[in-house]
Amino acid sequence: MLYHLLYPLADEVGAFNVFRYLTFRTAGAMITALIVSFIIGPYLISHLKSKQNGGQPIREDGPETHILTKQGTPTMGGLLILIALSVSTVLWADLKNGFVWVALGVTIAFGAIGFLDDYIKISRRQSRGLPGKLKLVLEAAIATVATLWVMKIMPGDLATVMAVPFFKNLLVDLGWFFVAFAVLVIVGASNAVNLTDGRDGLAIVPVIIATGVFALIAYVVGNRVFAAYLQLSYVPGAGELSVFAGALIGG
Repeated sequence: MLYHLLYPLADEVGAFNVFRYLTFRTAGAMITALIVSFIIGPYLISHLKSKQNGGQPIREDGPETHILTKQGTPTMGGLLILIALSVSTVLWADLKNGFVWVALGVTIAFGAIGFLDDYIKISRRQSRGLPGKLKLVLEAAIATVATLWVMKIMPGDLATVMAVPFFKNLLVDLGWFFVAFAVLVIVGASNAVNLTDGRDGLAIVPVIIATGVFALIAYVVGNRVFAAYLQLSYVPGAGELSVFAGALIGG
């Protein structure tokens, strides 16, 4: 939003020219998400505590320490991340960029599944939420739509191609199998985060590290000069995902 509102005024106000730089907007998104979290976090957590009457029931087959340390902890905390991420991304990203909307849409949709899962647990006072198979079906459906969307906005020669790490010129065209592969990656990555968080409650550190790496990759392949220098496939518009990644790290 700020990009569309202020950057066109750069000819009149030179300072607004900074909005053309991804690095500036990525940093802005990160700081904005952090500020939003600090502002609404205490109120949201207090509200969730007052509504949940003891927090989410803890699974008895999980780590024993969770029964002692996580009992009474309010759930649905992902709402805070989603709000901070969404607000920051909308403020700082180029809203005409399809990659941004795919990433934000998938994140919100998967967050909605998590919200429904937690709501069932809280309302029924049990540790089981949505059936596992139903969650996988919903996640696969969302991932399929996202994959087809990405294939549509990608350059034609890269729409179904997988780049093999460490081999700069090795591109494997998966054809329509790319859809199944991408769905597997999206759903698998989502559940990997859930498993990590469920194991020790500290998924945020791996998420920050992974997101930082993805931000760097997106920035490089979205920059024609850097992509050519590093012999990587140039993907127009992909660099805008670094703004989304910055918002996620800050949130």
